[in-house]
Amino acid sequence: MNMKVTAATDTVEVIIAGLGPTGLVLAHMLGMRGHRVVVLEREPVFYGNARAVYTDDECMRIFQHIGAAEEVQAQMLLETPVQFARPDGTVMGQYMPTQRPFGWPVVNFFYQPYLETTLTRLLARYPNVEVRRGRELVDFQQDASGVTVTHQATRQFRFSDQSDLRSVADGDADLQALRGRYLVGADGGRSVVRTQLGIEMTGKNFPEPWLVVDLKLKEGVEALRHMPYFNFVVDPKLPVVSCVQPDGFHRFEFMLMPGMTKEWMEQPETIRMLLSKYVDPDQFEVRRKLVYTFNALIAKDWRVGCVLLAGDAAHMTPQFMGQGASSGVRDAYNLGWKLSAVLKSQCNDSLLDSYGRERHDHAKAMINVSVWLKDVVSMTNPAGCLLRDGLIKLALAIPAGKRWFQEGGFKPDPVYTRGQYLGLPRRRLGGPEGVLAPQPEVRRFDGSRTRLDELLGKEFAVVGLNVDPRSALSAESRAGLDRLGARYLTLYPYGGRPQGQIGVERATPAGLVEVEDFTGVMVRWFRKAGYRREAVAILRPDKFAFAVVKPAALDSAVAELCGQVCLQSAVTV
Repeated sequence: MNMKVTAATDTVEVIIAGLGPTGLVLAHMLGMRGHRVVVLEREPVFYGNARAVYTDDECMRIFQHIGAAEEVQAQMLLETPVQFARPDGTVMGQYMPTQRPFGWPVVNFFYQPYLETTLTRLLARYPNVEVRRGRELVDFQQDASGVTVTHQATRQFRFSDQSDLRSVADGDADLQALRGRYLVGADGGRSVVRTQLGIEMTGKNFPEPWLVVDLKLKEGVEALRHMPYFNFVVDPKLPVVSCVQPDGFHRFEFMLMPGMTKEWMEQPETIRMLLSKYVDPDQFEVRRKLVYTFNALIAKDWRVGCVLLAGDAAHMTPQFMGQGASSGVRDAYNLGWKLSAVLKSQCNDSLLDSYGRERHDHAKAMINVSVWLKDVVSMTNPAGCLLRDGLIKLALAIPAGKRWFQEGGFKPDPVYTRGQYLGLPRRRLGGPEGVLAPQPEVRRFDGSRTRLDELLGKEFAVVGLNVDPRSALSAESRAGLDRLGARYLTLYPYGGRPQGQIGVERATPAGLVEVEDFTGVMVRWFRKAGYRREAVAILRPDKFAFAVVKPAALDSAVAELCGQVCLQSAVTV
């Protein structure tokens, strides 16, 4: 670049562009593992408006992993039913899952500023993580050993939280250089990182505009008792989304019909008219009003050398499933432990190639189901609406169909595509390899209960069903697992601990955690994999199953693990 740049005196391990949910979770993933990280965030001050409003049990488990779940959950609405509603407010069908296979509620509505400020505040635990606000990435150059990033004082930034209008900064751009081993572009749908890499996005842009109106109840007012749940109002005359949020916040989204212009929809009189059908506008403060369109796009490549993409920079998801931010959180979870393993020289750099391979298809599945739900919700053709309503009524009349609807059978499971994941080959349909393992509540010897992940730790874990998994390991295999920081745990069915006066040790073997599966969830998971008595599961740091095998096959599975992660001095069996 033909500009004066301060020489790169700073050297860090990872540079993250963007401090949204994706960048925040990635900063936590790396910070908790001791890596020096700098996050460049273009907005000089926190952007205090909601964009995302929902997250699921998978992401709550990720927040648990980074030690933030309790704090963020305290500011959420949990297990709120999601409904298809008619224009008069009567209910057609409800999505209200009650199972907690991953240890947390499936439905969690949040106010994004609360989520982001909480995650940002908790970053203070890591002096090795630095957030530089008001700095935008303008260029980068990479070589075999890392990336040199040029960043400057942000030249355009949001003027206020009430709109997306921009202000132009005065003063010196203050160009600086920063050197990192890796750069992660988590800088949103208009990603500068992706653009400079020249990576193409494939998919579809949708022309249908929607008006979003974010509201806040005025002090001392209660005016939402009649709308306690999230509603998709399937009105062929004007499809509407009504979204509950914590602390008196509420969002409405109105689909623009033919003849409606952006300018007309954003007028205060129009907004008042639209809101009046559902609430008393005088009881609310309008925090934001904006007409937007949405995209269903995904990047062809997620990595080029030392530069990787995550979040909206890698994929853009229509808002109807509430999975845009959640997909980015999953990216950070997958990428974070792999970056750390490479930076610690535990694993070869090629491990990072598995990130895009694993995440691409799952992110695409979320995009596809979001587009499908958009089509269902925004239908305006009278004949199509009659057909949709009839199919919903028919499905709910059948017990299996009702369960599928209420429990969210339409949502893609956390399962990686066969042949694209880090793990043993999936031996059969529905096999556990490359699938997120459940997280039951377990009972310890002293009678206390906890979520399983709290005992498995942050790195690899080896879980034996009714067996000490170490008893099946060779010294070489044990050395390889120890190099990966693995923990060892034995899981017994509830009431199934070893007991009696003969042949039972009187103290738990050193280095082993023993628990009972109080709910039976994990025991059933082993049984579904084909193991009723004794088996061993190797779980990755992100709790996806690398392998589930008989104890006699564990050495072979460990050798495959060390080979796939390109472990330094990999063992052979």
